[in-house]
Amino acid sequence: MKQTLQLKLSQHLALTPQLQQSIRLLQLSTLELNQEIEQFLRDNPLLERADSVPETPSFPVDPGSLAGPARETEAPAQAAEETTPEAAGEPDGWGAEMPSGPRRDDEDSDYGDIQAAASNLRDHLTAQLAMTPLSDRDRAMAGFLIEALDDDGYLAQSLEDLVDVLPEDLDEDPEELLEELRIALRHLQNFDPPGIGARTPQECLALQLENQPASPIRDLALAIVRSHLESLAGRDFARIRKALGCDDDALRAAHALIRSLNPRPGAQYAALDTRYVVPDVVVRKIRGRWVVNLNQEAMPRLRINRLYAELLQKHRGAAAGGLAGQLQEAKWLIKNVQQRFDTILRVAQAIVDRQRQFFEHGEVAMRPLTLREIADTVDLHESTISRVTTQKYLASPRGIFELKYFFGSHVATDTGGAASSTAIRALIRQLVGAEDGHKPLSDAKIAEILGEQGIVVARRTIAKYRESLNIPPVNLRKTL
Repeated sequence: MKQTLQLKLSQHLALTPQLQQSIRLLQLSTLELNQEIEQFLRDNPLLERADSVPETPSFPVDPGSLAGPARETEAPAQAAEETTPEAAGEPDGWGAEMPSGPRRDDEDSDYGDIQAAASNLRDHLTAQLAMTPLSDRDRAMAGFLIEALDDDGYLAQSLEDLVDVLPEDLDEDPEELLEELRIALRHLQNFDPPGIGARTPQECLALQLENQPASPIRDLALAIVRSHLESLAGRDFARIRKALGCDDDALRAAHALIRSLNPRPGAQYAALDTRYVVPDVVVRKIRGRWVVNLNQEAMPRLRINRLYAELLQKHRGAAAGGLAGQLQEAKWLIKNVQQRFDTILRVAQAIVDRQRQFFEHGEVAMRPLTLREIADTVDLHESTISRVTTQKYLASPRGIFELKYFFGSHVATDTGGAASSTAIRALIRQLVGAEDGHKPLSDAKIAEILGEQGIVVARRTIAKYRESLNIPPVNLRKTL
């Protein structure tokens, strides 16, 4: 076979490093963006935050020691760019904490101190054990059981299995050790919180009821928990009435007492996994129109370090090539961060314009919306819209929502229109919330009611939406 040389021209799409960085920054959440910027600030001396005080190096900089290829540099006036887009009238403090309860500014105690001072479950039980008049042997056994509890306060392993993991230096008969563990468990189950040390949810509820003052209602609740808990979970009230010979009023009171118990007594001492969400944009109604502004608190203010920029201008050449490259990288980052927030603002405003009825009337007014519709409006690709709306949050008078929340599938109406799946879920929640507990609405009945309102929804679709709302089926919603 004869070898030949051929010249062939072709075109292909190549992403420049600047474009790759722009795409990466666009898909990052606010927290991830700040982490990325912190890394840039550590690695690049040409970049600094605009609100920080410039630090003057405490050592002389020798331009001759700068290594790297020579690059074209720009004037310091152009190097002083900042990412400082302003949103008129925008207040500070739009950071939101999820989840958390309301906090008043006039409270004397500091929330962080309270969290730091809070003890975990084992510390709480060990402190009680130290004040209990027990022998050293019984106290050691009880301490061993405390270490075996899970985060909910349950003893997940059987006492027989725990005997096998006791220290080997206890040269005693296994039956005697098992009896000692039983005695220690009885002591432990008298500790606070009530229900601690239970081996099953049934035992946990029974321990809490035994800790309450005796009364006919408590005794009835105790009998239900011990023998008819499955019937109660299945709302089979007729079987419970027949088995225990009680009337509806007594059963209703016992049911309410059981529902007031805590099936996870140790969970209140578990460490809180607090998540913080800082919204990227804020929505307000101004002169009858819903307007989107960037949240200034979420926007990093960056600029070029003037000291290094002036040093670079004075010492051009191959020796300053390293700083020249870092200067260009800093400019790219500043520009890409600015572009990221500009894109988020455009997309958020387009979403709000189409979902303005939601901000006026709530979920029931949510309209169907697709990524394609927003992409066509702002002249961007669907993949870009997907990146912009993922892990980006919007603060409004109705709460904080991920931008993805405003997109949803549609269900046809008998008038030829469409209803958003979010609006249908809201209608289902309203119907279930207003139903008669003695005769709760079945999925078929809910579909029939929605059909009367012009929304054609199959029964299986109602069941799917109901399950997504964590609403139990009709038989579990029945009350006395």
